Amino acid sequence: MKRVKAIKAMAIFRVTALIVPILFSFNSLVFAANPEMQEVQPAAASVEAVHGEAHPVAATEAETAHGDAHGEEKAGDVIMHHILDNNVIAFEPFGEIELPKIVIGGFDLSITKHVVMLWTVSAILIALFAVAGGKYRKMTAREAPKGIANALEALVQFIRLDVAKANIGKGYEKYLDYLLTVFFFILLCNLLGLVPYGATATGNINVTLTLATFTFFLTQAAALKAHGIKGYLAHLTGGTHPALWIIMIPIEFIGLFTKPVALTIRLFANMTAGHIVILSLIFISFILKSYIVAVVMSVPFSIFIYLLELFVAFLQAFIFTMLSALFIGLASAHEGHDEHEAGAATHH
Repeated sequence: MKRVKAIKAMAIFRVTALIVPILFSFNSLVFAANPEMQEVQPAAASVEAVHGEAHPVAATEAETAHGDAHGEEKAGDVIMHHILDNNVIAFEPFGEIELPKIVIGGFDLSITKHVVMLWTVSAILIALFAVAGGKYRKMTAREAPKGIANALEALVQFIRLDVAKANIGKGYEKYLDYLLTVFFFILLCNLLGLVPYGATATGNINVTLTLATFTFFLTQAAALKAHGIKGYLAHLTGGTHPALWIIMIPIEFIGLFTKPVALTIRLFANMTAGHIVILSLIFISFILKSYIVAVVMSVPFSIFIYLLELFVAFLQAFIFTMLSALFIGLASAHEGHDEHEAGAATHH
């Protein structure tokens, strides 16, 4: 009985932990919206007081200009402010931190909130694996890993066997370090984006494009190493008759770049879409100005999408890593190698 009560208490605590950040979001949105709406009305009154019976068109233009000057935020503005990268880390309603702007030689090298998140993810990963490595060094041959070391070992073994070895095959060890780094980096970036006051760095297309570019160059290097320059160029012909090369070479050349583009867009779009859906559901109750809508639809559906985003965070990290391993495996595979080994086995 005591155990059941403890489980119920833990369940209530977890649900509360999910609802509280959303309620803070409600507070901050109301806090940000109300003062601006109060400022717009006195603006219209002041225009009428100064100009008397001014022309309606002139009054409307003045109101529009005043609204633009004060930056009246709508639901879409707040959503885009949350999604896009900028030089401010907001801790509403407690305040905000303005990040330094750095321009060197005409290049903008400013520190943004996504850059801060990338640094944070890197620091956490280094700390996690340093702790896990320290535990492994202290373990004896008969001891099993526990806690963080056990969880990390399970994920590492999964990527090693079911992703790298299964898709690349022989020589997968050379690419395992990259695949593990990409998996854990993307996973932690996705998860930290769901933390209150956090930001999803993988929702920035520059970040996903950089990761896909690493995979692209690694794939081409694997192909050159496996086939040589002659074999690499021969692959661009698709093994067809020379008369068809004028068609096949452009198609195969474009195909080299469609893979990293697919990696870039898939990760960026999935991580951005989830946050837009959650914020849109929250804003429905503000647009309709109904507590009933908030209790019946906005909060429950937001929590559901939030939990779904936890699953998507793991899924997208896995998909990016698996496709990277698949592209490397296809690029380095020797045609007819498997058939030759199978034929040799049957003869013996």
